[in-house]
Amino acid sequence: MNDSLTQSGLIDDLAAGYQLQDQPLIGRIVRLGPAIDEVLTRHDYPEAVAGLLGEICVLASLVGSSLKFQGRLIVQAQGQGGPVRFVTADYDASGDLRGYAGFDQEAVQALEAETPRPNADQLLGGGVLILTLDQGADFERQQGVVSLEGESLSDAAERYFAQSEQIPTRVRLGVGRVFDGQGERWRAGGLSLQTLAGDAARGETAHAFEHGEALFNTLGVDELVDPTVPADRLLYRLFHEDGVRMNTPTVIRARCRCSHERVMGMLKSFPQDEVEAMRRDDGMVEVRCEYCSRDYRIAPDAVQSSRSSE
Repeated sequence: MNDSLTQSGLIDDLAAGYQLQDQPLIGRIVRLGPAIDEVLTRHDYPEAVAGLLGEICVLASLVGSSLKFQGRLIVQAQGQGGPVRFVTADYDASGDLRGYAGFDQEAVQALEAETPRPNADQLLGGGVLILTLDQGADFERQQGVVSLEGESLSDAAERYFAQSEQIPTRVRLGVGRVFDGQGERWRAGGLSLQTLAGDAARGETAHAFEHGEALFNTLGVDELVDPTVPADRLLYRLFHEDGVRMNTPTVIRARCRCSHERVMGMLKSFPQDEVEAMRRDDGMVEVRCEYCSRDYRIAPDAVQSSRSSE
């Protein structure tokens, strides 16, 4: 093992930056185990939908873990004509990750019957990839949009970086089920590669990117989800000839941001007659979080009392 490689002690649920020592090349790596399994098993997703949602979660982690401010990144693939209407994930600065997909169950089943492993284009039918930076109420949201073209979300992510940062970038995303001795579990991983900007010291970086890209292209999706190959070992496999250093990783957790207070705040934004119309047979208003499937039961009178006390 290259001594320059940081030994994090973490195997799963991490994001980390890395840099090649002898080349002006940087990137990020994400490895998800229990966190992505929790996100993908909270709902009864068809396998193809779960795989697509897993990819958007990895992409959100790759980009979100690189941000230098407090806030969150929301990544959404909005479909246009496919059986999957959208897949969305958000990642906040503390490493919390959640995701959700909206789809037509029967249409997905019909597609899977015709095509055992449908790709992103077949599932979404085109559309757009939207990345939104949310730094809180005191800042205006920043948003980037790129068309969904090609067979994978990786293709759209690379176009996003080319459009927004104008830096050559490669992205690879992988999701799969792995047997862990007790049963099959979802795993996911992702890798990005970029050049550092050329300057008087570095000179032209195009040749360096071609070199790094050739190594990057040897990466298999199976390696991204293999639990026996930790992140630092995977980077060493790819870039040991140049030397590679992995930075201290960020821990990623599957954690929803919903709460009783947030649900109450949402209900207070509705007119009271609409809240009353949401009563169930037992008189309570029930709200389900689409991300984590948690149910909140709130008395309409409590919403009115909270509104009156402000």
